[in-house]
Amino acid sequence: MAKSINNPGGHAPVGYLELLRRNRGFRNLWLGQVVSQMGDWFDTIALYTIILNLTGSGRNVGLLMVARFVPSFIFGPISGVLADRFSRRTIMILSDLLRAVVVLGFLFVRRADQLWMVYVLTVLQLIFSTFFEPARTAALPSIVSDRELLPANAISSVTWSAMLTIGAAIGGVVAGVFGTNAAFVLDSLSYVLSAVFIASIRFPKRPAREKSKLSVGKALGITQTVEGMRYVKRRPRVLALLLVKPAWGLGGGILTLLAVFGEKIFPVGRSTATGIGVLFAARGIGTAVGPIVARRIAGESRIRMQVSIGISFLIGGVFYIAFGSSGNFLFALLVLGLAHTGGSILWVFSTVLLQRGVEDNFRGRVFAAELALLTLTMAASNYLTGEMLDRFGWSPRLVTIGIGIFFLVPGILWFVTRRMWDQGKEEHLERVMPAEPKLETESA
Repeated sequence: MAKSINNPGGHAPVGYLELLRRNRGFRNLWLGQVVSQMGDWFDTIALYTIILNLTGSGRNVGLLMVARFVPSFIFGPISGVLADRFSRRTIMILSDLLRAVVVLGFLFVRRADQLWMVYVLTVLQLIFSTFFEPARTAALPSIVSDRELLPANAISSVTWSAMLTIGAAIGGVVAGVFGTNAAFVLDSLSYVLSAVFIASIRFPKRPAREKSKLSVGKALGITQTVEGMRYVKRRPRVLALLLVKPAWGLGGGILTLLAVFGEKIFPVGRSTATGIGVLFAARGIGTAVGPIVARRIAGESRIRMQVSIGISFLIGGVFYIAFGSSGNFLFALLVLGLAHTGGSILWVFSTVLLQRGVEDNFRGRVFAAELALLTLTMAASNYLTGEMLDRFGWSPRLVTIGIGIFFLVPGILWFVTRRMWDQGKEEHLERVMPAEPKLETESA
């Protein structure tokens, strides 16, 4: 079969439905994602609603986002070490079950003076998520072939988007009609069901780790973390790809702004939850469309995916500016969706390139570092957004336009610095498709 620039391996692209039908392990991992992320958006809309109803403060919404993001920065390094050292399947199951218990604590928040419980429980919930996500992303190349990596990540991204769209819309209705408690109970049940799906997956048995003398540094994960840092430092292209999502996270204050826009600028009916839900649903539609269209246009070659990442930053910037300037609700929903097509494209393409380019025994640490940096930039952006809204009294529109302008910067830098980090051919980044792994049950 002749090779093409879009499909350098010369193999027919793997279809989305074909992948779900033929790969049972990925299908169950995907089903777990469907139910847990649906519940997550019920939870998120409910928490926004509680905070705004009890305090009406944009700063408090921003603090919620800080509580959601900081744990990953603090616990990210050790989560990556554990994902490379122990059973990724077991880590995911335990994380799901612990989150199922934690979110039930939100049922006890009734008054403004109990708002501290929201932040404490959110921190605990996200600590367990910090251990789940690197394990899941690092495990994915073990249950799909190299040809299936791009469609598998595209499906995961589209699913996240669909659950955002459906979960935010339905979650807004559930919280508005049945109350926030119903949303929290459903979220807890979704984690339990996710654990059931993951428990049914058989992961390939990983190679035995080389035995070495145990030291304090190794016991605490410090030695492995330093090894991971050296690994990335020696690979400039891996470092550049690792920084893609954190760069996007610098404009993450848009999440706080969407809650404020839903309450004050584009309310739907008399319910704060419904207005927020519709805006988040528009965001979800945009993220669903992005990677599917980009895969069709750009194909699966490394070079085209890298170019698409830079273009995606520019797409996000231009359409965030349009969203902040819009006075028409329907037009605002359209440009908001378009802005997030850029985010989903750079998310999927950078993930695929890292999964292809990083060795299995370093993959957990690399993705944990990426998550830690992403959540740090997201937390800082949301906190600063809340301060600009409340302390300095800037309008939500002005802050949104500023974020849009800021997004243009990493897009420009991506193209300007490309020659510095994309020289030569790094090991593993253009690897040929490996043989299908023989599945054995991964030991716990």
